[in-house]
Amino acid sequence: MAQHAPLIIDIAALSLSKIDRQRLMHPLVGGVILFGRNWQDRQQLTRLCRDIKALRRDLLICVDHEGGRVQRFRTDGFTHLPPMRALGEMWLRDGKEGAGSGALRASNAATACGFVLGSELRACGVDLSFTPVLDLDYGGSSVIGDRAFARDPRVVSVLAKSLMHGLLQSGMANCGKHFPGHGFVKADSHTDIPVDRRSLKAILADDAAPYGWLNTTLSSVMPAHVIYPKVDSRAAGFSTRWLNDILRGQLGFGGAIFSDDLSMAGARLLDGKPLTYTQAAIAALNAGCDMVLLCNQTLVDSVGGGLAVDALMAGLTEALLKGHWQPHEVSDERRRALLPRSPAPAWDDLMLQRDYMHALDWVP
Repeated sequence: MAQHAPLIIDIAALSLSKIDRQRLMHPLVGGVILFGRNWQDRQQLTRLCRDIKALRRDLLICVDHEGGRVQRFRTDGFTHLPPMRALGEMWLRDGKEGAGSGALRASNAATACGFVLGSELRACGVDLSFTPVLDLDYGGSSVIGDRAFARDPRVVSVLAKSLMHGLLQSGMANCGKHFPGHGFVKADSHTDIPVDRRSLKAILADDAAPYGWLNTTLSSVMPAHVIYPKVDSRAAGFSTRWLNDILRGQLGFGGAIFSDDLSMAGARLLDGKPLTYTQAAIAALNAGCDMVLLCNQTLVDSVGGGLAVDALMAGLTEALLKGHWQPHEVSDERRRALLPRSPAPAWDDLMLQRDYMHALDWVP
């Protein structure tokens, strides 16, 4: 049987409980996503990541750490990174050096942000941040907003590539999101099911363009929980048309595909019918996702202390035995390819690293 560990799950607290350890040892679990609730200080975060890796070296430790309002770790020395819109605004401001200098400065600053972001996370043991946002800034999205670099897909692509270059220098992979684009719709897929009624031609010419232009640079992609009815009745993360035919086939992407969080409202209905987490995971995997995320399910006070995670692990195991889902070794190869390939310097050593200190000077 092919090996495939597609589940990215969460943990409740600052350290691993006995049940956390049992869940992370499950053969279908391939990683963990951290949140602000898992952060106290650098020493605690480093210890937590070390404990996770002590269970299994191949577990992928992830976080949403973009800059601006989406930055999980902000104290105890972590650099406050700007929202990506600040880099886009820098692009549009030409300096005294002449036309184009604003764009060049913005590109350099984006590389610095990527290097600082990746270096600081890796120094604490985190493997991957779900960044950069490739959505376009149309000005009306409640959930994207200043997380986007700009409205122009060309500007977005160059700045994202620059940021990814900085991540690469730090030894970290990247994740472009939210394919094919979440910026046009106003609704928030955390709490609603957004619908984008534009044509495929319009989306490919604009929002999805960065995914084709960056197909040699992107390590992974996260699709949007948005329905584009002129292309498919299913949201992009559940659509083989979007993931296999368009993203992989037409746009030439060859890396890993993560589902967005299956607990979001945008993932709770499929073809108009409510879904269990197991049904949502199977639908996403069968559509072309390599990994699926189920987050914010281990908070004891809100959703039952992780019972949903346990039900998903049991349900996916049963689906595997019944042939409703087939594991793919190439999917696990894509997951493992996101793990850092070089050792990271300790935090104290990082503070003495010339390249890191130089990059700090360029972070807006």
